[in-house]
Amino acid sequence: MKKKKTFYITTPIYYTNAPIHLGGAYTTIAADVLARWHKLLGEDVFFLTGTDEHGQKIQEIAKQNNQKPKEFVDRIVTEFKKAFKILNISNNNFIRTTDPFHEQQVKDLLNVLYKNKLIYKGFYESYYCVGCEQYLTKSDLIDGKCPLHNKVPELRKEEAYMFKLSSFQDKLLRLIKDGEFCILPMERRNEIISFIEQGLQDISISRKKEQVIWGIELPFDKNHTVWVWPDAFWNYVSGLKQTGKSNFEKFWPVDVQLMAKDIFRVHATIWPALLIGVGYTLPKTLFVHGYFTIGGQKMSKSLGNVISPIYLVDNYGADSVRYYLMRNLPFGNDGDVSEKGLIDRHNNELANKLGNLVVRVTTLAEKYGIKKTPNKLLNKLKFEEVEKHIENYEIDRALNLIFEFIDVCNEHVQREKPWETHNKKVLYEVLSCVQAIAFLLWPFMPETCEKIADLLGFEIKSFKDMTKPLKEGKIKKSEILFDKRQ
Repeated sequence: MKKKKTFYITTPIYYTNAPIHLGGAYTTIAADVLARWHKLLGEDVFFLTGTDEHGQKIQEIAKQNNQKPKEFVDRIVTEFKKAFKILNISNNNFIRTTDPFHEQQVKDLLNVLYKNKLIYKGFYESYYCVGCEQYLTKSDLIDGKCPLHNKVPELRKEEAYMFKLSSFQDKLLRLIKDGEFCILPMERRNEIISFIEQGLQDISISRKKEQVIWGIELPFDKNHTVWVWPDAFWNYVSGLKQTGKSNFEKFWPVDVQLMAKDIFRVHATIWPALLIGVGYTLPKTLFVHGYFTIGGQKMSKSLGNVISPIYLVDNYGADSVRYYLMRNLPFGNDGDVSEKGLIDRHNNELANKLGNLVVRVTTLAEKYGIKKTPNKLLNKLKFEEVEKHIENYEIDRALNLIFEFIDVCNEHVQREKPWETHNKKVLYEVLSCVQAIAFLLWPFMPETCEKIADLLGFEIKSFKDMTKPLKEGKIKKSEILFDKRQ
């Protein structure tokens, strides 16, 4: 029996200083779309997401809220899980960095790095942004301030354990230039090559416990806690191992890791260096998407200009939110989002085009019936082009092509006038196309597509079934799939 192809995809783990906003939802929805698409291709899929729960910022915010850090993050994690549930996210595991299994995995990692002489005790002096929870160089600052948080960072010098990141510079450059460690889009690849060529510095991987008690204790020095990166990055390993050793052997290495560009540099340097340091195969691809902007400014919990995905789902439905976010921005680029933009796409594309097609044709089919016929209309569906766009992470372009085909179907109905001719073959032809559309849109809009599948009597499991003949039994007219919004 031929072994099934596997596909392992990750999101970054989200920081639990505040509830999820639309930026985090965007990355997670994109990962879900890709995970579902690969399931339809017949692959074994593992999709990991989760939360990053340690650090000074959590410690301080919990104190301000008169809570213990664990109580505080437990509440925030509940909100993340609620958001992912209502957005129909199909992740296989939700990793928390406060999971005892993860904490032990991080200690095991650090013990190996320490034994391999890749960690040493020293001092670190740099500009530190509490909002980013990372050190910045002078070149990162704009007018002496952190560009993301618009605050002057602190200049710190403190005892710390250091990771020899500098010793991985040449190897990382070679791996990225040779394409063994693939970074997309190309502008991000070129950016990181330029960054590494300027010289990598050793990095601090610990903080003194007297300053940051809310963290994993260093296994070789009880007076220090682990600083963010070894803890956060190792989730991609521990989150897979947590579900069983066999899953790690089956799915590692990661096929694609999605992230926004604010955490891209560390993912392209510190993360692979940790893996090389313990002898693990590197991820195949890092894909870096852009920022959301509102009025030209990056959406950020720290800046307070966020939109809640739960609010949008409550008002417009999960599928409309998923569709809007995937269709509105070229994946990999920045773009502006707005509630008005969501309403426009909901009304003009989902209600007027997709919803109208399904309701109209099922209503006629219920009245006049359908009769099997060769489907020439389906030949106008550019499936291979859609598939190529998904392979290239051009998610918005894939959706554009699918909706071009919906336009073709609507035009065909207008031209053939089955409400006058009562032509059962025309109705069969268009409903067969609706079946194919439901398969293609299921990764983006699972709830709607499963309604269509129930209506027409098929299941969405594999693209192999996308063009299966429809049953000629009784067709029921569809309810309105998308109510118009003001």
